[in-house]
Amino acid sequence: MEKLKIAGGYPLKGTVRISGAKNSAVALIPAAILADSPVSIEGLPDISDVQILKGLLEEIGGTVEFSNHEMTVDPSSMISMPLPNGKVKKLRASYYLMGAMLGRFKKAVIGLPGGCHLGPRPIDQHIKGFEALGASVTNEQGAIYLRADELRGARIYLDVVSVGATINIMLAAVRAKGRTIIENAAKEPEIIDVATLLTNMGANIKGAGTDVIRIEGVDELHGCRHTIIPDRIEAGTYLILGAAVGEGILIDNVIPQHLESLIAKLREMGVPIEAGDDQVFVGPAGKFKPVDVKTLVYPGFPTDLQQPFTSLLTRAEGSSVVTDTIYGARFKHIDELRRMNANIKVEGRSAIINGSVQLQGAKVKASDLRAGAALIIAGLIAEGITEVTGLEHIDRGYSHLVEKLNGLGATVWREELTGEELEQLKNA
Repeated sequence: MEKLKIAGGYPLKGTVRISGAKNSAVALIPAAILADSPVSIEGLPDISDVQILKGLLEEIGGTVEFSNHEMTVDPSSMISMPLPNGKVKKLRASYYLMGAMLGRFKKAVIGLPGGCHLGPRPIDQHIKGFEALGASVTNEQGAIYLRADELRGARIYLDVVSVGATINIMLAAVRAKGRTIIENAAKEPEIIDVATLLTNMGANIKGAGTDVIRIEGVDELHGCRHTIIPDRIEAGTYLILGAAVGEGILIDNVIPQHLESLIAKLREMGVPIEAGDDQVFVGPAGKFKPVDVKTLVYPGFPTDLQQPFTSLLTRAEGSSVVTDTIYGARFKHIDELRRMNANIKVEGRSAIINGSVQLQGAKVKASDLRAGAALIIAGLIAEGITEVTGLEHIDRGYSHLVEKLNGLGATVWREELTGEELEQLKNA
């Protein structure tokens, strides 16, 4: 295991290129199961989640080639092999295998998914959708068993807006008989990306990106070539980082419309931002004004950027409030920021950040992916050296992080943990 060391206080400058969207990739790759010939996906990020999915598709008989950010999946020899444990446990988005395998084989056995621990994120809406399509769903010894004689289109109203449930029901419904209507659907760009892939494969989907999606089932889907959208959360992380410690950073390969809520808040803080067609420039700010932020479903402020944004708010002159309406347990980074001299308190679903304090380097641990991003930004702001452990979380979502940061002028490096440090982490 490794730790990340960050020498804080260096101003960053230059250009950083954003990778393909992690939250698209983890759905696009399972979607390839539904085809009867090879599917190629260009622009995938080089992250551990992608490698885990590659291994899972190979476990069920797929032939998968992945190099230079392009993956080609030949699903023709896949079988509906149970995946109760193993790699499934390392990946929250392994639940997309349920919808894809149900759509292709009319049955699946998938272990309950792993990934970041953000409190309860139940899959009840996914199950509700599968059952509406005609599947029986049971939980047997920690695995979800899905079985259907046939899948039939249905009208499905999601009780809560869920990206995962919207995509999973789409995956199952594209090869069901008849029409499926998903109401109160999520509208995230990643849903449009998945719908675009499925449409290129021969699916009939209308309304992706709105709250009502209509799907006419087809008998078969074929292979195609697809280019993934840029990662709006990675782009947002570098926007925040550029605001916090930048002297002019150009973020390349980005869709600015996907980041409007974040850009609005950064401008409200006094950060100069210029958005082009596929680039955003973040200029150096003078003084940072405090702002209040509330996370909402897209196109609102993303919950995935709440934690990195909290680190930036430690630089604001005054008090700011961050409220997370999506995941109330997404404040595990706060205790670690306090180790770095941050003045923050948590009240229910809100964090109150009193800015104008100088962060100090410390030994901290990432509890989840975006908490890791928050701690890295804090380390770049802080005086002295910050050591971040829990890199397995960060590696799930940020491609070539060290190289990208050092390319902007940061001093960041990875080191192996000593035996004593490993023992301390086990006992923590």
